[in-house]
Amino acid sequence: MFPAAPTPRPELPAARAAEGTDRPQSADRPAGAEGAAAPAPKSGGRNAFFDNAKYLAIVLVAMGHAWEPLTDGSRAAEALYMTVYTFHMPAFIIISGYFSRSFDMRKDRLQRLVTGVAVPYVLFETAYAFFKRWADDDPGHPISLLDPWFLTWFLVALFIWRLTTPLWKVVRWPIPLAVAVAVLASVSPDIGDDLDLQRVLQFLPFFVLGLSLRPEHFAMVQRRAVRIASLPVFAAALVMAYWAAPRMSSAWFYHRDSAQELGTTWWIGAVMTLALFGCSIVMTACFFSWVPTRRTWFTVLGAGTLYGYLLHGFLAKGSRFWGWFDDYRWLHSPLGEVAVTLIAAAVVTALCTPPVRRVFRFAMEPTMAWAFRKDPADSARARVGA
Repeated sequence: MFPAAPTPRPELPAARAAEGTDRPQSADRPAGAEGAAAPAPKSGGRNAFFDNAKYLAIVLVAMGHAWEPLTDGSRAAEALYMTVYTFHMPAFIIISGYFSRSFDMRKDRLQRLVTGVAVPYVLFETAYAFFKRWADDDPGHPISLLDPWFLTWFLVALFIWRLTTPLWKVVRWPIPLAVAVAVLASVSPDIGDDLDLQRVLQFLPFFVLGLSLRPEHFAMVQRRAVRIASLPVFAAALVMAYWAAPRMSSAWFYHRDSAQELGTTWWIGAVMTLALFGCSIVMTACFFSWVPTRRTWFTVLGAGTLYGYLLHGFLAKGSRFWGWFDDYRWLHSPLGEVAVTLIAAAVVTALCTPPVRRVFRFAMEPTMAWAFRKDPADSARARVGA
């Protein structure tokens, strides 16, 4: 997830898996509201705004993973880490929900869900397990498809969220219902670690929000007034995070544990879930307001964000296993923190490029026609057409 030209293949299963629709992105171009800048028009069958947003969000994800080892010794790094964690995954999930609006149980869409989400999950969960056995000298680390490790939780979540899309499209109040589910999950320590259901349920409101959004909503946050207002909002968020850094665990932003597992009472979990949801929505809107709507040098990388997301995890974890942040103490200096940030951005950018996508397409975008039954109706139509 460098050239400005669009990728030659208009329909990529893994890239589209994060979008969840077989319509071109440009079909959802927001109508321009008064004073609003609508996302960019059709370009190569994709919408520049959403590709830009996905790329920038995945860069922030990689930066966040690079900052994590620095947070123990730097209050400023912890504040920046907490601020970014407020909105980078919510933004990515909202976009995934937005492009899942057309999902139903149609055969081709179910096949794409399997090949673009389920198969990469199985392959990368297995690859991560073997990587941990080797890099962390942990030969007993289990290979368990029921217990996602590190980044693969998102694929499990996306699979479950998308399967439930028809339900959210028929209920009267989908967002309040999803928030209620997240609150109940946050106060239920017995959910356990299987399929990382805590994250699946606690991040669910962002996906459902994406399902409920329309093009004009993205146009609204692109207005100049929102863009200007986002600056003091970001500044206030950083100040608040700097104050909260020594007083609050950043584990709240992972949404992977219940309140009781974080050492507090159930009602604080409910309050924190609602508060963080509100903060995340505000911060995500501010983030979207600054995403370019025109084509840029990184627009083409938006189609490869799932590649960058899954592949950068090997380096993110390897840097811990191999003790880089312990051996090179200069990384904990201000200059080192800047260097780590730039390296993380460069690495994930490279992993989103078309050459990398071509190399790993076998794992991320398998066709697997052999695995699915042929539809007799398709054969009949082909004979009629012949």
